[in-house]
Amino acid sequence: MSSKQEFTYPKIYLYRRIVQSKLFIDSNYAKHIDLDNISDEAFFSKFHFIRLFKNVYGKTPHQYLKAVRIENAKKLLKDGESVSEVCFLVGFDSLSSFSGLFKRMVGQSASTYAAIHKQNKALAAKTPLAFIPGCYAYQHGWSENSNFEETDL
Repeated sequence: MSSKQEFTYPKIYLYRRIVQSKLFIDSNYAKHIDLDNISDEAFFSKFHFIRLFKNVYGKTPHQYLKAVRIENAKKLLKDGESVSEVCFLVGFDSLSSFSGLFKRMVGQSASTYAAIHKQNKALAAKTPLAFIPGCYAYQHGWSENSNFEETDL
């Protein structure tokens, strides 16, 4: 037996620290945060932290941060914010890096994504019944011609 004893933390302690770091990312994604900030929040060395985080969440902290930023960007684009405004609101410093990452992760450019949602919103306002599942509309007696109003017989 060696004279130096190793201390291992209980798993619950490790998981709490990792969850706390995830919550830190969730609430600070729009700020300029990096791996140093996040691993400091968890009180782990960077390399140990990356390994633990990936083991728990299936992606590295940086991959998770990018995913959180893009998901929030999608929400803002749906709400009608401009692409350049959204880029900076979710924590990116460069419009070109935001646009490239958005297209890679979502499968279409941010401007196309915004345009499609703007078009769908206008179409839903014009023809709301088209956006309600047919079985639900049928169950409630709505027809294509009723536009949710009672029809005069």
